[in-house]
Amino acid sequence: MTIYIADRDLPGVTLEQLAAAQKVAIETSQRFTAEGEPVRYVRTAWVPSESHVMCMFEAQDAQAVRDVNEAAGIPFTRILEAMDLMPSS
Repeated sequence: MTIYIADRDLPGVTLEQLAAAQKVAIETSQRFTAEGEPVRYVRTAWVPSESHVMCMFEAQDAQAVRDVNEAAGIPFTRILEAMDLMPSS
Protein backbone atom coordinates (compact mmCIF):
# COMPACT_ATOMS: atom_id res chain seq x y z
CA MET A 1 0.00 0.00 0.00
CA THR A 2 1.02 3.59 -0.62
CA ILE A 3 1.16 6.59 1.71
CA TYR A 4 -1.04 9.60 0.90
CA ILE A 5 -1.44 13.00 2.54
CA ALA A 6 -4.80 14.71 2.85
CA ASP A 7 -3.67 18.35 2.77
CA ARG A 8 -5.99 20.75 4.60
CA ASP A 9 -6.29 24.48 5.23
CA LEU A 10 -8.51 24.85 8.29
CA PRO A 11 -8.57 28.48 9.49
CA GLY A 12 -9.61 28.79 13.12
CA VAL A 13 -9.53 25.05 13.83
CA THR A 14 -8.97 24.13 17.46
CA LEU A 15 -7.12 21.18 18.95
CA GLU A 16 -10.46 19.78 20.15
CA GLN A 17 -11.92 20.00 16.63
CA LEU A 18 -8.85 18.28 15.19
CA ALA A 19 -9.12 15.51 17.78
CA ALA A 20 -12.78 14.98 16.82
CA ALA A 21 -11.90 14.95 13.09
CA GLN A 22 -9.08 12.48 13.77
CA LYS A 23 -11.51 10.16 15.55
CA VAL A 24 -13.93 10.32 12.61
CA ALA A 25 -11.08 9.72 10.11
CA ILE A 26 -9.98 6.63 12.04
CA GLU A 27 -13.52 5.26 12.35
CA THR A 28 -14.31 5.93 8.68
CA SER A 29 -11.05 4.28 7.58
CA GLN A 30 -11.88 1.23 9.69
CA ARG A 31 -15.38 1.07 8.17
CA PHE A 32 -14.01 1.27 4.62
CA THR A 33 -11.50 -1.47 5.45
CA ALA A 34 -14.24 -3.69 6.90
CA GLU A 35 -16.24 -3.13 3.70
CA GLY A 36 -13.32 -4.30 1.54
CA GLU A 37 -11.59 -0.99 0.70
CA PRO A 38 -8.42 -1.03 2.84
CA VAL A 39 -7.51 2.43 4.16
CA ARG A 40 -5.45 3.01 7.29
CA TYR A 41 -5.21 6.34 9.09
CA VAL A 42 -1.55 6.83 10.10
CA ARG A 43 -1.13 10.24 11.79
CA THR A 44 -1.72 13.98 11.58
CA ALA A 45 0.65 16.95 11.60
CA TRP A 46 -0.74 20.42 12.42
CA VAL A 47 0.92 23.79 11.89
CA PRO A 48 -1.28 26.01 14.10
CA SER A 49 0.32 29.30 13.00
CA GLU A 50 -0.70 28.54 9.40
CA SER A 51 -3.96 26.65 10.04
CA HIS A 52 -2.39 23.88 7.97
CA VAL A 53 -3.14 20.22 8.65
CA MET A 54 -1.67 17.16 6.93
CA CYS A 55 -3.26 13.79 7.58
CA MET A 56 -1.40 10.68 6.49
CA PHE A 57 -3.21 7.58 5.26
CA GLU A 58 -2.12 4.26 3.78
CA ALA A 59 -4.24 2.96 0.89
CA GLN A 60 -4.17 1.30 -2.53
CA ASP A 61 -4.82 4.60 -4.33
CA ALA A 62 -5.57 8.29 -3.84
CA GLN A 63 -9.25 7.80 -4.66
CA ALA A 64 -9.73 5.59 -1.60
CA VAL A 65 -8.27 8.33 0.62
CA ARG A 66 -10.45 10.93 -1.11
CA ASP A 67 -13.53 8.73 -0.56
CA VAL A 68 -12.76 8.25 3.15
CA ASN A 69 -12.31 11.97 3.74
CA GLU A 70 -15.47 12.86 1.81
CA ALA A 71 -17.46 10.22 3.71
CA ALA A 72 -16.04 11.53 7.00
CA GLY A 73 -16.99 15.09 6.06
CA ILE A 74 -13.46 16.40 6.62
CA PRO A 75 -12.48 19.13 4.13
CA PHE A 76 -9.24 18.86 2.18
CA THR A 77 -7.55 20.84 -0.57
CA ARG A 78 -5.79 17.93 -2.23
CA ILE A 79 -4.64 14.34 -1.83
CA LEU A 80 -0.94 13.76 -2.48
CA GLU A 81 1.16 10.62 -2.76
CA ALA A 82 3.96 10.84 -0.19
CA MET A 83 6.75 8.92 1.50
CA ASP A 84 6.89 8.37 5.26
CA LEU A 85 10.60 8.61 5.99
CA MET A 86 10.91 7.17 9.48
CA PRO A 87 14.47 7.01 10.84
CA SER A 88 15.91 3.54 11.22
CA SER A 89 16.85 2.53 14.75
